[in-house]
Amino acid sequence: MQHNLPFAEAARKYVMLAIGDGLVAQIPALVISVAAGLVVARVGQGQDIGTQVASQLFKSPQVLGISAGIMALMGMIPGMPNFAFLTFAGALGYAAWKVSVRLANPEPEVLDAAVSAATKEPGEATWADLKPVDSIALEIGYRLIPLVDNSSDGDLLRRVRAIRRKFTQDVGFLPPTIHIRDNLDLGANHYRILINGVAVAESEAQPKYFLAIDPGNVTMKLPGVAGVDPAFGLPAYWIDSKYKEQAKLSGYTVVDAPTVVATHISHVLLTQAAKLFGRSELQELLEHFSKAHPKLVEELTPKMLSLSTVQRVFQNLLDEGVHLRDMRSIIDTLLDWASRTQSASDLTAAVRITLSASIVQQLSIGQDELAVMVLDPNLERILAQSNQNASPDQWVIEPGLADSLTTRCAQEASRMEAQGQTAVLLVPDRMRLPLARMLRRASPMLTVLAHSEIPEARKISVCTVIGGQG
Repeated sequence: MQHNLPFAEAARKYVMLAIGDGLVAQIPALVISVAAGLVVARVGQGQDIGTQVASQLFKSPQVLGISAGIMALMGMIPGMPNFAFLTFAGALGYAAWKVSVRLANPEPEVLDAAVSAATKEPGEATWADLKPVDSIALEIGYRLIPLVDNSSDGDLLRRVRAIRRKFTQDVGFLPPTIHIRDNLDLGANHYRILINGVAVAESEAQPKYFLAIDPGNVTMKLPGVAGVDPAFGLPAYWIDSKYKEQAKLSGYTVVDAPTVVATHISHVLLTQAAKLFGRSELQELLEHFSKAHPKLVEELTPKMLSLSTVQRVFQNLLDEGVHLRDMRSIIDTLLDWASRTQSASDLTAAVRITLSASIVQQLSIGQDELAVMVLDPNLERILAQSNQNASPDQWVIEPGLADSLTTRCAQEASRMEAQGQTAVLLVPDRMRLPLARMLRRASPMLTVLAHSEIPEARKISVCTVIGGQG
């Protein structure tokens, strides 16, 4: 009514002005937000923001060329300020051409600066150049990266966290964090596990396939690539998903690639537990136990035993597969024996006797009797006489006899494992430690027990007698 306009014309102009007012208010806010983002992203780069923007926007012909093309397109739209846009497009196009020419034919000063930068001596070494070695690390080839990528439904990270939790509950201490990184030097499907920077295990996994593991009683061959279960060395096949059900019906154990890698990691953690148990792990374990029993820990160390002796005892136990969950019994035994001996070997033997019930129970799960191998009495007498005055840490066995004994024990251990029994060698107390150390490499699945480590209520059955030349 004020401007004498029809209602439709007034409404049209009002809507146009309202939209224009909104754009006028929003565009400056958008520009300010972009500028703030640039400032925040570029802070701490060692250059002022103007220098950085100029170096990145006006030293690249690609950036200038794309900007010129966009300006030219906008200048051709009817109703736009064509002259202004086309002028800017021409200026940016000319700048892009000049930059490309300068880059193709660099000036002598630029070449001198590049040569000087390339030949410049490196700076002095600093402590920042020293990178700590990971206690546990998993290196993977590039095709295994999706296994640890959550955006690709990779659940290996979740499985690794579950492995550490299960290890802590079973073994009795929290292992170090497992660091995962890619390594282009490895094969595309290969991975390796490192302990303190040393590769202790490596294998391969096929991300899009399943591993059908032969538990030992399957004769049917599957259409796939022959392989080996990396954790336990069993024969297996990498098969396509369409053969998964067929493999299960044939008796194979079928697992996917993340499970293969996770199981291998879990097996390595268990076998390398002693190497993972350092001084920091011991202190954390004692601090955790002292929350419930502060007086026991205070009395044990450093009053009765040094931290290094306690650590060595715990490492000896872990080295032979004895878990640390029953901390109260372990510390009680160390307190009882600390006044008699400071030898880590003697203290370990005393703790093993205290934990004998749990050790034997772990070896005979699902069995009423514990099947064991024993040494021939004549062989026991020869070993005892040849090391009559030697301590268990100083035993010496004649090379031929040691080789024969190692071979026979490994053969019998494999036979017992094939029959579903736990391989156990029962020997006199004084012989347990030296024989366990000698046989460990040849037969990792063999457990050597002393007579005093068998609980009175436990029934045993002798399945094999090992003779010196048998």
